[in-house]
Amino acid sequence: MNKIETFQQFLSTQSGQISFVGFIINLVLTALLTYCLSELYIRYGRSLSNRKLFAQNFMVLALTTMIIITIIKSSLALSLGLVGALSIIRFRSAIKEPEELTYVFVCIAIGLGMGASQGLITIVGFMFVAGIVILRNKNKQVDGNHNLHLTVSATNDENVSLDKIVKTVENNSLALDLKRFDENKEMLEVAFLVEFSDFNQLEKAKSSLRAMNDSVTVSFMDNKGVI
Repeated sequence: MNKIETFQQFLSTQSGQISFVGFIINLVLTALLTYCLSELYIRYGRSLSNRKLFAQNFMVLALTTMIIITIIKSSLALSLGLVGALSIIRFRSAIKEPEELTYVFVCIAIGLGMGASQGLITIVGFMFVAGIVILRNKNKQVDGNHNLHLTVSATNDENVSLDKIVKTVENNSLALDLKRFDENKEMLEVAFLVEFSDFNQLEKAKSSLRAMNDSVTVSFMDNKGVI
């Protein structure tokens, strides 16, 4: 009986008070690190989705993780309660590209590190990761010809197919590189890296694609967002 009472007392006892000043400092540092991560992702990321829009989630994710870890680290009971609370959460939005998931994990790592009051280790680790990303892309020559991402979506019928889309883009561009192709019974989506000589050629490609079918939607993206 004494052991049970001792265990219950252990669960209900806080191991330490949270420093308000330290908490504010960690919040600021977390925000700064995730802002740097967002800029890093926008500049050096290779995802075909809108990187500016996706990067807006980084700061909120890292700050939320940091707040949770700060609260539960002082109590085993809260830690156990968090496991039960998170078990009811379901994420329905699929992440299509591994690069996006990688940056999400970096955000979580920043939040975990700062929430555990390991600021120096977190900052050094982030700088190391950022250095790897920068060095990896520094020596790679950016292909100036493939200057835009082109995404074509449409209902799946006989008037719209991968072969017809590729031929249409080829006839109205200088060069193209197929990056992704998704298809189901109802829809298909094709993503390219495309070179255009000028804006008029881009407009001609857009008009030719839209003329294939009324359901065709066209999205042109540069390296930092939708244009």
